[in-house]
Amino acid sequence: MIPVTTFAGKKLADFGLGKSGLLAAGALIKGGAEVVVFDDNAKSVAEAQGAGLKCQDLREIDWAEIAALVLSPGVPLTHPEPHWSAKLAHEAGVEVIGDIELFCRERAKSAQNCPFVAITGTNGKSTTTALTGALLRGAGIGVQVGGNIGLPILDLLPKPEEDLYVLELSSYQLDLSEQLSCSVAVILNLSADHLDRHGGMNGYLRAKRRILRNQRASDWALIGVDDAHGRALFEQLGSAGPQRLLPFAVGRRLSQGIYVLDGRLYDALDRGQEPATEPVVDLRPIASLRGAHNWQNAAAAYGVARALGVAPQAAAAGLRAFRGLAHRMEAVATQGGVAFVNDSKATNPEAAARALASFERIYWIAGGRPKEASLDPLLPWLDRVRHAYLIGEAAAPFAAALASRVPCTQSGDLATALRQAVGAARADREGAAVVLLSPACASFDQFADFEARGDAFKALVGSLAPCAPQPAQDGGGSPRAVAPAIVEAGR
Repeated sequence: MIPVTTFAGKKLADFGLGKSGLLAAGALIKGGAEVVVFDDNAKSVAEAQGAGLKCQDLREIDWAEIAALVLSPGVPLTHPEPHWSAKLAHEAGVEVIGDIELFCRERAKSAQNCPFVAITGTNGKSTTTALTGALLRGAGIGVQVGGNIGLPILDLLPKPEEDLYVLELSSYQLDLSEQLSCSVAVILNLSADHLDRHGGMNGYLRAKRRILRNQRASDWALIGVDDAHGRALFEQLGSAGPQRLLPFAVGRRLSQGIYVLDGRLYDALDRGQEPATEPVVDLRPIASLRGAHNWQNAAAAYGVARALGVAPQAAAAGLRAFRGLAHRMEAVATQGGVAFVNDSKATNPEAAARALASFERIYWIAGGRPKEASLDPLLPWLDRVRHAYLIGEAAAPFAAALASRVPCTQSGDLATALRQAVGAARADREGAAVVLLSPACASFDQFADFEARGDAFKALVGSLAPCAPQPAQDGGGSPRAVAPAIVEAGR
């Protein structure tokens, strides 16, 4: 745990007793602060009290004594409306911050020169964060990885300044951060997500752009320019930003940037205005980086490594060695010629579209609790879907939106959907079938989180009765190769 000493001798309120909220309270207490905690969940309050924390309803405290409210990132700060604890803090003139802000203040006090990489974006954050950590470790750099992936930020270890933090930051966390100052800030991509929590797309974009706050001329901003929002931001920073800029892209050449063409990664960082002539690494054989969306993740992680001084070939070696993350295009099994892929982390249509773009002959399991986002990103890839099996609250609206384009079954729950998808995929004799869980929805209608949904899928696949392989035949009678397609962006 990182002790937070910047509030020593002061009293703080802490609302939200999930893992990050409890760690924030512990870090503050360890650093010499007095903390009163609360949650809307009575069981969580009782458990915190049993653990020795001071619990009190924040509606009953004297806010004049409170130096700051530490709000868990899952608690609404502004939209759809501020949580009552945030309202009380605002009325009392008390600042509202999160655990990322506590880390940033402690870093500014005791380890200002400790390099700090932060990664955000709508899709691909976790993969890019883990991949960046792997590339840097492979180059011999001491790295701690956390934030919105793995360990919460305050559960990391205090480290000497020569070590480096690589953090995934969500829009919720960024909204609660004021003194954030990144040595390297990465914005992967920007598309509609969490609009209810940010009051619309403009609020969401403002939250994401907070990752660039307080950067200095020696710092780096890596911006993905594959989408219109990223391109506009890059152009704006080019005329007004203090930091060094590095664009990255898939499917287009860049001067002074990192880009991927036909699955090959090119590095034009040190070439002035000269285009790169030879690729640094071919990403296509790397199974953990399948698909154009993962090529974007690879370009970003490679760019971070290069910005921090890692040699091109060392960074390329790290890409080749990467093994991938659970619930993100995770190959679960191949049984009887049918591949099973767990992409439970695809909680919005943009992310699910990236999975659909990466395979052919898909038996697609989708649905859950829909977010306020159009299904339009999915439409270009529906010709790859042989049948959609729809679950959860989204089953009926997804069926209405998709039925004219692809056969749909309202399966209701994951177990039923998998059983139906397996039956159809095993009967497919035309090619390599893929049963793909890529929900395009949040999980909270039927599961605690996307990890629980993905774990349930893997358990169900593991319990399937074995099936003898039935390879499809081509016109000459030879087995057709079972291999998912890799698709270039921009198709």
